[in-house]
Formats: sequence, structure tokens, C-alpha cells
Amino acid sequence: MPRGARLDAPGTLHHVILRGIEKQKIIDDDNDRENFTNRMGEIALDTGTSIYAWALMTNHAHILLRSSGISLPTFMRRFLSGYAVSYNRRHNRYGHLFQNRYKSIICEEDPYFMELVRYIHLNPLRTGMVEDMVGLDAYKWCGHSVVMNRFKNNWQDREYVLQCFGRKEREAKRSYRAFVKKGIAIGKRHDLTGGGLIRSMGGWSAVKAMRKNGIQEESDNRILGGGNFVSEVISQAEEKIKYQMSAEDLKKRIREEIEYYCSKEKISPDLLRSGSRIGRLPKIRKEIAVNLIHNFGISLAETARQLGISTSGVAQIIRRGT
Repeated sequence: MPRGARLDAPGTLHHVILRGIEKQKIIDDDNDRENFTNRMGEIALDTGTSIYAWALMTNHAHILLRSSGISLPTFMRRFLSGYAVSYNRRHNRYGHLFQNRYKSIICEEDPYFMELVRYIHLNPLRTGMVEDMVGLDAYKWCGHSVVMNRFKNNWQDREYVLQCFGRKEREAKRSYRAFVKKGIAIGKRHDLTGGGLIRSMGGWSAVKAMRKNGIQEESDNRILGGGNFVSEVISQAEEKIKYQMSAEDLKKRIREEIEYYCSKEKISPDLLRSGSRIGRLPKIRKEIAVNLIHNFGISLAETARQLGISTSGVAQIIRRGT
């Protein structure tokens, strides 16, 4: 069965799950952890993406975020491609680091926000990376310690999380921690790691009871939420598709970007694509390549074609410039 297209709109709440390819490591040591979290935070600030909860494990990670005007795929592409290139360079490895397609679930906020924050922040405890709540409070590589104010990240919106638990910070932190602690006994929540009718309704028994009573709910495996929420998200996505940039429009935007740089640098597009390395040409190509890949989501191959160089040459430019 073909995979569904990404659903997204500015302000959408997503539970993102990313894993190492074939369950391999994406983290080796604290230098990698710093690199991962710093990149995620910098791009979040740059794009206006709000991050509420996150947990970094050895071979996977969870992130609860709200997308901005920059789409989720663009945010994730910039983040994961940059991290993968730097990780491979540091560890002298080649090839894909992450599974080809990260998992993203659109979540209805009112019923799921607090549960998702708790589920994600308990990951280090469930996987044995910390022993108890005291260890989790002090664990740097999870958003829980930031909410508890043990560490500070200017890119994590701890205030938004705490306002769900009380007006005053001290009271809110106490209530939040108690709520997280209660989740330990619940164990792993499969209903929070995917969409669809069974998960959204809380289990198969609830779905059967609903159908027995003649109640019909719309569902989608990409969405965790009630029928009305699912309908609204899909409707917005269909509306967005109507106005999505066509292939011709995208080619026009690429051409305009290249013409802009060439005009600014007083060179011709033909000279840019000639392969010459005279003067500032390599630097200009680098600026254009980074812009096309990171801001427009253009593939390495298409960027190479537009600049008149090889795909491996573009990959080298991105690797050196990351």
C-alpha cells in the first residue's frame, strides 16, 4: 500500500518519531547529543517551530512540535540532513543514517497534549537510560529536565507546557512532575505512537461499541484525534493541495533565485554553470546550493543540474558548509 502524503499546516501539532536505519545508532556520545540538540534548536528558532517535548535515545528520538509557516518536511529535511552529514563525517561512515521516512502523527491538542508530553519525557526511564524520577529530573538529553528548570534551552517552550498545570511556576512544576510520575505505572502507550480509529478511540472495544450504536467516525492513520478533527485536517490539506506550487512554478522560482545571485555578483548564468572555479564562483555556487536544498527542499541531483556540477560535488559543498 502506498504511503500517504504528509499532512501539515502552520500551527499543526505533530508527534515526530525518527529512527536509525535498520535500528542502528544515531548517537555515539555526548558530542553527538550536543550536535543533535543544537541543530534541532537552531533550526526551530530560525523557522519559528515550537518544541514542547523531546527525548533523545541511542537509536531513535521523539519530538512533540508545532509547525510554523515553514512546513514540517522542510524543518525535518534541514535538521536531519545536516545532522546526518556531520555524524557521518565525524564517525567516518557513509550512507543513510535515518530510516528513509520519519514518522509524524498530527495530534488533536486538547485530549492528547499533556499525555504526549508525559509519554515522550518518560522514554529515557522506560528504556533504562535513567533509573527513576530523580535521574530523569537531571537527564540532560530529554525535555523533562528543561521543564523542571534543571537545564535551559531557549528553543524549548517550557512555559506553554507548564501553563497546563498551574498559574505559578512552582505550583505548575510540582503538578507536572506528579503527572509524569503517575505515567510510569501505565507503561508504553501504543495509542500515542500512531493515528487511526482504534488508537483515537482508545482501543478496539471502544470502536466496536461505537459501531454497535451506529456511530460513524472518520479516521486516518496519519492523525490522532476524533472524527471532526480528522475531517477538518483532511479538508485543510485538500485545500492546500489546490494552491500547491506546480512543478513549473518551482522551476521558475529556482531560475529566479539563480538569476538573483548572478545579477548580484555580476556574472552570467552560463558562467555559473560552466564549471569554472575562477574567483568567487565556487563560493557563489555554495551559497546557491545551500539555499536551494535547505530553503526550497530541492534534491542534490536537481541542484547539481541547475549549477552545472556533479551530484557528488553538491554533496561535498553541503558537507563542508554544514
